Amino acid sequence: MRKDKSKVIDEQWDDARVMSFLAHRSHDGTPDDFHILLRAYQGMRAGDFARFLTFFAAEGRDLDARNGAGETVLDIIEGHRLGGPYAEALRAAGAGSGGTATA
Repeated sequence: MRKDKSKVIDEQWDDARVMSFLAHRSHDGTPDDFHILLRAYQGMRAGDFARFLTFFAAEGRDLDARNGAGETVLDIIEGHRLGGPYAEALRAAGAGSGGTATA
């Protein structure tokens, strides 16, 4: 880390910042809903991700969107050692049930 940059720990994300991930779009042909969910997973702490899923589902987006290999974000997260809280949040929001349920 550069000396002129301080490390931020436990930064609080407001709803606007969490919701800003809804504007992400894929540039490689991957379905936008899959891309948005993956970016949110990669960029958020578990609590913020769970909050994000509420906004995502409220827009009627697809929690079970698939990439070109046929995987959902839940499929990918379940293979990650520290993905448990994220996978739980996705399931609670309705992922894996084939629809867009809300939390």
